[in-house]
Amino acid sequence: MGHVFPRHTKSKLPTAVAGDGCYIFDQNGKRYLDACCGAAVSCLGHSDQIVQEAIKSQTDKLSFAHSGFFTSEPAEALADLLIANAPEGIDRVYFVSGGSEAVEAALKLARQYHLERGDDQRSHVIARWQSYHGNTIGALSAGGNKWRREPFMPMLVPMSHIDPCYPYRDQYEGESDEAYGLRAANRLEAEILKIGAESVSAFICEPVVGATMGAVAAAPGYLKRIREICDQYGVLLILDEVMCGMGRTGTLFACEHDEVAPDIVCIAKGLGAGYQPIGAMLCSKGIYSAIENGSGFFQHGHTYQAHPMACAAGLAVLTSMLERDLITNVRHRSEQLMNALTDTFGQHPHVGDIRGRGLFIALELVKDRDTKEPFDPALVIHARIKKAAFELGLMCYPMPGTIDGKNGDHILLAPPFIIEDQHIDEIVDKLSQSFSMLDELAVTK
Repeated sequence: MGHVFPRHTKSKLPTAVAGDGCYIFDQNGKRYLDACCGAAVSCLGHSDQIVQEAIKSQTDKLSFAHSGFFTSEPAEALADLLIANAPEGIDRVYFVSGGSEAVEAALKLARQYHLERGDDQRSHVIARWQSYHGNTIGALSAGGNKWRREPFMPMLVPMSHIDPCYPYRDQYEGESDEAYGLRAANRLEAEILKIGAESVSAFICEPVVGATMGAVAAAPGYLKRIREICDQYGVLLILDEVMCGMGRTGTLFACEHDEVAPDIVCIAKGLGAGYQPIGAMLCSKGIYSAIENGSGFFQHGHTYQAHPMACAAGLAVLTSMLERDLITNVRHRSEQLMNALTDTFGQHPHVGDIRGRGLFIALELVKDRDTKEPFDPALVIHARIKKAAFELGLMCYPMPGTIDGKNGDHILLAPPFIIEDQHIDEIVDKLSQSFSMLDELAVTK
């Protein structure tokens, strides 16, 4: 019996021993198509030689230098490349080891920014229900995933949450997309006024909600109105692009699609593509200047931040994305995958919605397509489909609690940027086979 503390003590997992392109192989030689990149991580697949060589080369030069003593060449180069391609106004990069750390840094920087400017009342953060921002205490407090929050409620930092932008469930019949986007965004203004604008530090959201709600993009005009509200009341806008950023939605930064620039943006997952653990918090020049011209010291830090090997990997990943024009391929393959899913599942009695942006697509499952009634959570539909697909050699990312943290199921697909025609066919075919259980449940329930 091993001594690894697994995610679930009742699960017996196969051992991954090799990777090749879009596939992972277990100890028995079985091949799995990674149609979710683990958790939207392995965007370049599992055997990119350019990234592997960059890591090996950095190992030969320098493996670690603490950021309290040194900067490093790969950290400086990666920061420069990120800023050269970042949303307007973003000027500085704070490297960390993952998404939760990036969000923690963002929340703390927002607070310190206001302190440096003498606005010490601003400490309150507003977020959204049905978002996920990480599993550290601060990030979990901001997150709106109720079942993840519940066991730790006594430990969480007080924050308030508004309803998400969720057209499939929330848009009125006959209401235009733009009118709905405005109505959903105005919930932020109402919450700011309820709390008192002088107390609000920041608003955090995902431009495209990931695992918790299933690839739900902001409605047209939503983020622009959010930006206006934040500017009006002196509230910082933090965009969490940990899952949806770094090319995943068809633009390098997900907010590019909405033509909105945040004050702070968090990235991870696809930045390292799984070859090294890395994330980053990027901030505007104005925020950095407040620290630089004030105390000069961001009161935060981690041992492995700006790790040279992690930054070398991130630099190779980002360079590959840009030089190989893989983000264009994301848009091309997105259209193919969406069309294939729509052809196969568009009229399926238990698929209520097929949605997403780029190679970030989800299918929301329902018991009744006409009424949008979800399946009974006790049926654990998401887990059954995940198991069936995995047995067929397909990795997908099903989740429960889509609607309110308890009810609803969806399947998230986030394949590598390097997928080809045959991979799309395999995804749809094996997912279709996995769905056969839904037809059986419809008859027996």
